[in-house]
Amino acid sequence: MSLYILRRILLIIPTLWVIITVNFFIVQVAPGGPVDQAIAEAQGIRSNMSMERISGTGQSETGKEAEDSGDQSRSMYRGARGLDVETIAEIEKRFGFDKPIHVRYTNMLRNYFLFDFGDSLFKGRSVIELILERMPVSISLGLWATLAVYLVSIPLGIRKAVRDGTRFDRWTSIAVIFGNAIPSFLFAILLIVLFAGGSFLKIFPLRGLVSTNWKELSFVMKILDYFWHLILPLSAMLIGGFASLTLLTRNSFIDEIGKQYVMTARAKGLTERKVLLGHVFRNAMLIIIAGFPGAFVGMLFTSSVIIETIFSLNGLGLLGFEAVMQRDYPVIFGTLYISTLLGLFLGLVSDLMYTVVDPRIDFESRVT
Repeated sequence: MSLYILRRILLIIPTLWVIITVNFFIVQVAPGGPVDQAIAEAQGIRSNMSMERISGTGQSETGKEAEDSGDQSRSMYRGARGLDVETIAEIEKRFGFDKPIHVRYTNMLRNYFLFDFGDSLFKGRSVIELILERMPVSISLGLWATLAVYLVSIPLGIRKAVRDGTRFDRWTSIAVIFGNAIPSFLFAILLIVLFAGGSFLKIFPLRGLVSTNWKELSFVMKILDYFWHLILPLSAMLIGGFASLTLLTRNSFIDEIGKQYVMTARAKGLTERKVLLGHVFRNAMLIIIAGFPGAFVGMLFTSSVIIETIFSLNGLGLLGFEAVMQRDYPVIFGTLYISTLLGLFLGLVSDLMYTVVDPRIDFESRVT
């Protein structure tokens, strides 16, 4: 097992390199980068100043602006007309674009190897500080939402498999299909309208993970306040995540129940409970355990993006979304690096959990 773990850890390095490299060059060629945005902002300020000069003197500098436009038309930036070369060079230097792309790429790889993600281009803080500040919120949402989905889906899926074809199975299937059809963000809006002071009741808080006076509360009240703020976000994430896992659990148990070893166990006189928990559960849960890391990463970095935005929760999902919209490259690649690294390690943990559920599985024999 140790040799298999070592091989998996070594594979993390080239996997990270490929993902970061592909995303780096895709983002670099995408239009509307931070330099373009800074140029557009400077151009807007310059245009306002020109309008003020025109209104004050009654004259326009059409000839000079036309000459500047001709000089700047050779610039690689579409919005650079009307700005002198020195201003553009200063903007490029501010965002690190004064160096060739291969130099920026090499520097990024060297810094990321040392977990140095640089500073945000727009927030004035280091990327690692922003990630560490937002991480507890995303972990809270991802962890509790994943646990809630598993606590609901696994018992429901097992119950549906045991009572396959009954009225309970049919009615719960309708509920599962209905829940799968509703987007989590739409359900979140509905919860806000109904229970967070939107139009009806105002029972649950709308914003933040804790109250403003959270530090002044007692220990028990802090815990209650924390979970009170989580009820609506977790409910919205649960409605969109439990359906697929419920059906996966049901189908996996139905497949195992129909196998020969289950019939043999029943013929030996074992109770239905012992057959399900002692034999079926171990084999049926393998595929479900394998999906846990993917479910957690999905909740942590994907499903939580919209939920964090709707409920004003400052997590990694919202941080990454804002970075993409602003073309804040250090934050984009920093969050991508951390999420990829976490996903790869959780994949390794998932493989190790196979041996916990079923000791007969030996990954050591797969190492060549």
